[in-house]
Amino acid sequence: MASPRGGGSQQVIRTGDMEKMSLDQLKAVKEQADIEVNLLQDSLNNIRTATGRLENASAALHDLSLRPQGKKMLVPLTASLYVPGTLDDADKVLVDIGTGYFVEKTMAEGKDYCERKINLLKSNFDQLIEVASKKKTLADEAGLILQAKLKQSSPSS
Repeated sequence: MASPRGGGSQQVIRTGDMEKMSLDQLKAVKEQADIEVNLLQDSLNNIRTATGRLENASAALHDLSLRPQGKKMLVPLTASLYVPGTLDDADKVLVDIGTGYFVEKTMAEGKDYCERKINLLKSNFDQLIEVASKKKTLADEAGLILQAKLKQSSPSS
């Protein structure tokens, strides 16, 4: 959909500009902003989920580092399938770096990896919150102006 001003997703539409728009243009701006807000909300939820998983992984690494060598334990193969195993070397862990690739790291490197990823996700989360807030404000302003224009046009007909 074409935007009233150039600049892609970084466009800035002022209230004064929206007041000059036609009803169809205002509807389009509101619909586009609502769609973008929903997409940003989905992204925020995905970041929350990923952050939670990484925090669980970091806690599991900490718990694993406290266990003695030779300790019997259940090893997760999937989210619901566990097999019995014995802890051989708690200082070496396999880290899932995405798309099915694993890298062997020391315990400290594994914890550091989790912490760096958590910090990156939290930073992205904060940035997305700002963008979503601006888009929500834009959608709300467009809705208010649209309602006011509709009220103005209905008594005259």
